[in-house]
Amino acid sequence: METKDMSKNELREIMKEAVAAVLTEKRDLLEDAVSEAILDMKLGLAMEEADTGEYVSEESVLDKLKA
Repeated sequence: METKDMSKNELREIMKEAVAAVLTEKRDLLEDAVSEAILDMKLGLAMEEADTGEYVSEESVLDKLKA
């Protein structure tokens, strides 16, 4: 098996090309990941905004869900 020495810049260029190819070919994966990240951030912000420090019983929550 033959090995080839590669400079740091050559490796960097190969990696750039590989990442660009994956992002181009698998665009839906990137879109899904970004979408999920945005939803997670929104959920976290909503939870922080709603956090008043007051708690209700589990029974009260379940009653509202059943209604």
